[in-house]
Amino acid sequence: MAVGFNTMKKQPLLNTYVNNFNMDETVQRIETLISEGRKSYVVAVNVDVIMKIEADSYLKEIVDKADITLVDGKPLIWISRLHHNTIKVKISGSDLVPVLCAKAANAGHSVFIIGGKEGVAEKARKRLEEKNPNIKIVGTYAPPLGFEKDEAELNRINDIISRAHPDLLIACFGCPKQEKWIYENYQKYDAKVSLCAGATVDFMAGHIKRAPRWMSEHGLEWFYRFLQEPRRMFRRYFVDDMKIIKLVIKYWKKR
Repeated sequence: MAVGFNTMKKQPLLNTYVNNFNMDETVQRIETLISEGRKSYVVAVNVDVIMKIEADSYLKEIVDKADITLVDGKPLIWISRLHHNTIKVKISGSDLVPVLCAKAANAGHSVFIIGGKEGVAEKARKRLEEKNPNIKIVGTYAPPLGFEKDEAELNRINDIISRAHPDLLIACFGCPKQEKWIYENYQKYDAKVSLCAGATVDFMAGHIKRAPRWMSEHGLEWFYRFLQEPRRMFRRYFVDDMKIIKLVIKYWKKR
């Protein structure tokens, strides 16, 4: 099944549509979008995003219309198998962004990082430059709290990005703030590809540790995050996300 306004064919997954790409295909497609010079944006869905989509038709519109919609979560891979429409692999922003940055360094593409607390994006920048000496990071910015409701600040951000005119914009605000901000502004600022990357800036800066690879490969990355921030993550993982079981049944019946 395809969604008409997308540049690539997508397949259904519960309440949205996703691209069934592996990492190499994802990077190649983003490189192509940069080369084409057409403004575009990339999102990723996990269980939490899927649950938010179910209750937020505007977020669903944004995700459905994305030029690329990736799957970031082993539980969604397992669910896709139940629906006999298996997704190839989980692609998280924290895995994708370092690969894209290495590619950007080799190809001469420029990068802008926005999001995180004050100083976090700059720290991420320095660490990326240490790993990729040729990378061209043309700017970083940490918007103030509540920026998405401040028209003057939104205009300022659009101007800052446009003056840097990056090939790749990495936005790290968390869902749904980053998706809604990009959707409402990506045609206003001068960047070629805008990527929703969640907590990736904190991972790149070294403020949050990634789960061991074996945990990630077995669908336990969420549990590792919970152990790091139990108070903040408890409701998300053990209350809100548990409702995914009802969604699986709902969309199974629809099939």
